[in-house]
Amino acid sequence: FTIYTPFMKEETYVNPQEMEQTIRFRKKVEKDESYINSILQLGSAMEHCIRQNNAVDIYQEYFEDEEEVEESQEPPSAKTINVFRDPNELKRTVTGLSWHPDGGRKLAAAYSCLEFQKTSRETSLDSYIWDVENPNRPEMTLKPASPLVCLDYNPKDSHTLVGGCYNGQIAYWDTRRGSQPVEVSSVEHSHRDPVYKIIWLQSKTGTDAFSASTDGQVLWWDVRRLSEPTECLVLDPSREGHLDRALGGVSLEFESTMPTKFMVGTEQGVVMSCNRKAKTPAEKIVCTYDGHHGPVYALQRNPFFPKNFLTVGDWTARIWSEDIKESSIMWTRYQMSYLTDACWSPVRPAVFFTVKMDGVLDIWDILFKQNDPTLSLKVCDEALYSLRLQDNGRLVACGSQQGGATLLEICSGLSTLQKNEKSLLAAERSRSEQSREEDTGRDDGDDPPDQLISRAETDFYSVVETETRRRRDREEQSNRVRV
Repeated sequence: FTIYTPFMKEETYVNPQEMEQTIRFRKKVEKDESYINSILQLGSAMEHCIRQNNAVDIYQEYFEDEEEVEESQEPPSAKTINVFRDPNELKRTVTGLSWHPDGGRKLAAAYSCLEFQKTSRETSLDSYIWDVENPNRPEMTLKPASPLVCLDYNPKDSHTLVGGCYNGQIAYWDTRRGSQPVEVSSVEHSHRDPVYKIIWLQSKTGTDAFSASTDGQVLWWDVRRLSEPTECLVLDPSREGHLDRALGGVSLEFESTMPTKFMVGTEQGVVMSCNRKAKTPAEKIVCTYDGHHGPVYALQRNPFFPKNFLTVGDWTARIWSEDIKESSIMWTRYQMSYLTDACWSPVRPAVFFTVKMDGVLDIWDILFKQNDPTLSLKVCDEALYSLRLQDNGRLVACGSQQGGATLLEICSGLSTLQKNEKSLLAAERSRSEQSREEDTGRDDGDDPPDQLISRAETDFYSVVETETRRRRDREEQSNRVRV
């Protein structure tokens, strides 16, 4: 079988049945300098687990005699647990967040300044990985050559991360090998603008990712060899591949259950639905959805209903159906502040979260009410720019303009699947889609003129008959009073 370790720069073929070959390989690894550093890092983590195991009896039952009590309907709430602040004197915006895939004990945060020509020479380039229980000091520092705008933990290997830099480069880290990136893409083969989103792909090797930038390109990468991208798509809506007419990408969506499909949110307010396995570049852009007046900063499919996706871009959040391209099927009312990020709850299909430039986190439950959020919480006094939920749906991290990553705990009512929630949301979704299809049909003038005239006549005579009956009843009542 093939072994690829962080201590060796190339793959090694080892037969586990050959004892001498196995011993030789083990000795070779143990002589590597990186092996010692890795063992020391793993040793401290193991020591923490051992102490925790000795201190706590995980099998102890505290309430054996207590009867089960039905959970009461508590009001929606959230509380701040920790705030992780940029340790540098010149504060930078938390532009990206990513939860550690194994239990969510760590939170990676990307720090950069996106304001044009606002960065000085004294501004730090570092980003950090935080232990959620220790806000005083980062657990690890990531040292890119250019500030990170986004980053993402590898769901298949929790030790590895990939990040998109302000100068367009892609950087790849193995945390067992220290703060410096293991691989960095070459400048000439990277994006020409900041990389606003990068996501790991579902692949056998677990080393594939793709990125989007405002330079109008989506690039695919194998992090083992970042010398050049493996594939490129130009976001030209005319499907002719002209980079000068391409739309700038600011958000990406990839659902592992749909491995050939992906979506791109652009700075022009258009969402592009694409098929990576199309035969020609022109066929890769399948369709577009147009509904926002500004950049689509957030784009995510519903984890329970993948054909529905959430977007944020201007003063509204919108929910779309893949099958209806003319308009979204649900949307929030226009907010007083600009919306900057959003995501679905991973455990409740009807709940999603948004953050705004006034520092407010809004939690929406579309089965409860659609015009207003179920819970609004003032997180901080500066703008919020990033948002990410832990996989259990209980913890949410919000990144602010002044370098604060606030960790909040959501009440159980908003983080626990409710009875019949999936079926109720499916029915609501079906009604909304049907309503939008009917509205679109009327707007497009699909009905012939004679049917429209007949419908108008029926409505008119119905109103006249109702009014005549009302007047007759009123006159009869008046006559009885006189008698």
